[in-house]
Amino acid sequence: MAQGATAAKTIAEISEAVPHLIRLPTGRAWIDYDREADVLYISLNRPQKATDTELLDDEGILLRYRGKKLVGITILEASQHRKSRKKANKLQ
Repeated sequence: MAQGATAAKTIAEISEAVPHLIRLPTGRAWIDYDREADVLYISLNRPQKATDTELLDDEGILLRYRGKKLVGITILEASQHRKSRKKANKLQ
């Protein structure tokens, strides 16, 4: 029973992400989460070989570029990211 509930929850969470995932510019991505550092790495190209990084102010998001091409996104404090965005949206 517990496995079925876990699988159902995982499927539901992934299903919520599907509309966003299919709009990725490259059509594919590699996702790694470092639980200890609470950092989510999304690579749009492998290997990334980024040459420049842009920090989005107050977002905790790093955009990684190779030339002008976006090749990766790093989300700091990933486990808190959506929660803090929801709070910010409610304040607006």
